[in-house]
Amino acid sequence: MIINLNFESEVPIYLQLRNEIVIGIGKGEFVQGEGIPTVRQMAEDLGINPMTVNKAYGLLKREGFITIDRRHGAKVNLLSGGKLEFKEKLEEDLNLVISEASIKGVKKEEFMDMCENIFSLMKCVSLDSK
Repeated sequence: MIINLNFESEVPIYLQLRNEIVIGIGKGEFVQGEGIPTVRQMAEDLGINPMTVNKAYGLLKREGFITIDRRHGAKVNLLSGGKLEFKEKLEEDLNLVISEASIKGVKKEEFMDMCENIFSLMKCVSLDSK
């Protein structure tokens, strides 16, 4: 997986890293139980501080996207619970995104087309079920 970080962005690096990993999981670039690089290796590969990677991994763990075990490292976790809480957060996030899109003149059809295009890139089984 290629991780793209924008060092000029106002979005913190740890959050960019978190987002890139979540997108990679969604696109099927990581599968259930697959190991991800150690904090030290990821930091070295990306040329960033290990504490930044540690912060991103901690967030991913709290959100249930990965599990971390001292003996086996960090692994992708697609079987996490918390679906109700996630749906509530998702609705809040979508409310903001749709509001911003509407203010900027994006039409509903355009927005839905964008969503369909992004969904078509995702490999997670749950996205395909209705």
